[in-house]
Amino acid sequence: MNYANVIQEVLRYIDSHIAEALNVEILAGVAGFSTYHFCRVFLWHIGYSVMEYVRLRRLAFAASELSSGRRLIDIAMDHGFETHSGFSKAFKRRYGVSPETYRIHARASKPLLPDLLRMNHYDIGGFVMEPKFVTLPTVMLAGYAIKTSHVEGANLQEIPAFWAAYTQDGRAKRLHQADFVKQHAEYGACFPEDPENGLFTYMIGVESKDGAAIPEAFHTREIPAATYAVFSTPPCGMAEFSKTIQGTWQFIMNDWFPASGYEYAFGCVDFEYYDEKCAGNDNCVCDIYIPVVKR
Repeated sequence: MNYANVIQEVLRYIDSHIAEALNVEILAGVAGFSTYHFCRVFLWHIGYSVMEYVRLRRLAFAASELSSGRRLIDIAMDHGFETHSGFSKAFKRRYGVSPETYRIHARASKPLLPDLLRMNHYDIGGFVMEPKFVTLPTVMLAGYAIKTSHVEGANLQEIPAFWAAYTQDGRAKRLHQADFVKQHAEYGACFPEDPENGLFTYMIGVESKDGAAIPEAFHTREIPAATYAVFSTPPCGMAEFSKTIQGTWQFIMNDWFPASGYEYAFGCVDFEYYDEKCAGNDNCVCDIYIPVVKR
């Protein structure tokens, strides 16, 4: 039995019954597994527990309906949320803004059915959720930087080595103890220097306070205001974290962009965002922000 094909059918079933009552027992029955076995197989393939995946999927479908003009409570109830407040809290945790704000500033199309077999091609231990779209103001970063290149995959070795050195040689501690730090989530940002030849500056930094004086020991750069497609990497252990991030990037560039109707926004900056979801050694998640405009 090919488990990937079985779980793919479960994903298809979830999407086609997204507005109906769903639970682990029903979905285990679709798979033909015991609930105990199903929960473990699903987590291993998807990276999320069964009902966490269902919840996130319902939020994605709800987000696609926010521009319809329907009442929020009707959209919420159609997607398994019994109250407006419960829906709003869950939506804000996932999208970073309230559904009311999202309705004004963003649009989401109906989510595509995830292709688990395609995800396995990138060896990322799960699959990548459809992106959320957010608009952010300018961010001032302070931290440390290196120059690297996409040529022959140099960045795939040099950036992980940079992170390892940063966390071990005292630079991370010095950065987070600085007075100018506005908040402690870390950015891994790519600033193109010579795109035609694949050269760019990679910066590890934190957001600095408005108008703060930054000592010369720290590198500073500005991330321009932009609209972003935001992808969350599948949860994984710290040992697989770097590989999972790289695999997610490969999926974004090779699979998502060509079929998305979007293109990379000129003059903007992509970055990885590391907050409390990266703490500890298990279930680490990184958010990847891609600046986009409609084609």
